[in-house]
Amino acid sequence: MNLYIVSVGTKMPRWVDEGFREYAKRMPSEARVKLIEIPAGYRGKGADAGRAIREEGERIVKAIPKNCRVIALAVEGRPWSTEALSDRLEAWMSDGRDVAFLVGGADGLADDCLREAETLWSLSPLTLPHPLVRVVLAEQLYRAWSLLRNHPYHRG
Repeated sequence: MNLYIVSVGTKMPRWVDEGFREYAKRMPSEARVKLIEIPAGYRGKGADAGRAIREEGERIVKAIPKNCRVIALAVEGRPWSTEALSDRLEAWMSDGRDVAFLVGGADGLADDCLREAETLWSLSPLTLPHPLVRVVLAEQLYRAWSLLRNHPYHRG
């Protein structure tokens, strides 16, 4: 099974790339974490932020691999504990379908992305910078997997 993180943003700071890679490489072949980067919409002087969000949304929806379960990360989503995520990961692994997690840009996800999603998940009621979300998400997926396998990483 593949766990795709479809995330707005390219050319991330080195710490973001290194953090993501660190957790992605820890995942076993049975649950690989893969990143699909989506170029951000134009937000320069005089830019239409709504248009940028819509364009990002179109690119995200096109980038979702076929037959994936789609989870949109959104502040209005439901929060999950680590244990709940671990339970979901176990069910997804049994189901066999790949999972795509959608991460919006600086202004969030387009409505098209929210409609495409089977589930809305909130990592936190805090507003997190979108580069950080990919690192936190990769870490939480690794933590959820480690909990399933009684790996000592998760000591919660």
